[in-house]
Amino acid sequence: MKKYEIGFVVTGSVMTIVFLILINFLTSAQYPWFIYPVLAVLLFSLGLYCVRAKKYTLFSVLGSFLLLLCLIIVNYINTPGYPWFSYTVAPIVMWPALVIQGQRAKTMTTALIGSISFILYYILLNIFLAPQVPWIIFPAFVILWWPLSLYHVQQKSYFGFSIYASLFISVFFISVNAIFSPQEVWAVYPIFAVLWWPLSMYYFSYRQKK
Repeated sequence: MKKYEIGFVVTGSVMTIVFLILINFLTSAQYPWFIYPVLAVLLFSLGLYCVRAKKYTLFSVLGSFLLLLCLIIVNYINTPGYPWFSYTVAPIVMWPALVIQGQRAKTMTTALIGSISFILYYILLNIFLAPQVPWIIFPAFVILWWPLSLYHVQQKSYFGFSIYASLFISVFFISVNAIFSPQEVWAVYPIFAVLWWPLSMYYFSYRQKK
C-alpha cells in the first residue's frame, strides 16, 4: 500500500471520527452512540491496510481487540450490573487464535482442542452467570460441528457424516425437548426431517457406488 494511500485512509478516518463525535455531543450528548460507527470506520481502515499489506494476523489481533473493547464499553454503559460481553469473548478470541495457527488450524488436533476449550469456557459461564438454565447445549451443539465435519471431510466419508450428523442433530433436539418443554413431545418432527439426509445419501450416492 503506497504512502499517499495510507495517508488518505488515516486522514479520512480521523476526520470521520471527529465529525461523528462532534455530532453526537451536539445533538444527543446523553448517549455516546458514536461508538458504533467509529468501530466500523476503524475496522474498515485497519482491514483495508492489512489486506493490502497482507498482514492478516495483525488485522485479526487488532480487530478482535477493538470488537471486545467496544462490547465492554457498551456493556458498561448500558448494563453495568451484568457482564454479557463475556458471552462473546470465546468466538472473538478464536479468530486471531486460528489465524495465528495458520495451516495447523486445519488439523483435527486444533479442532478438538478448540472445541473443548470453547465448551469449557461456556460451561463456566453457564454455572456462574445463569445456572438455572442449561443453555450450554446450544453453543456446544454449534462448535462440535467443527471436529465432526472436519474428520469426515478428511476421511471423505460423506455417507458416514450424514449418519453421525443426523444422530447428533437428533440427540440435540431430544435434549432440548426434554429440558425445556418435556410436557410436549415435538422433537420427532425435526428428527423425521433430518433422517431423509442419510436415507437419500444411501440410495442416490452410496448404494450406486457399491
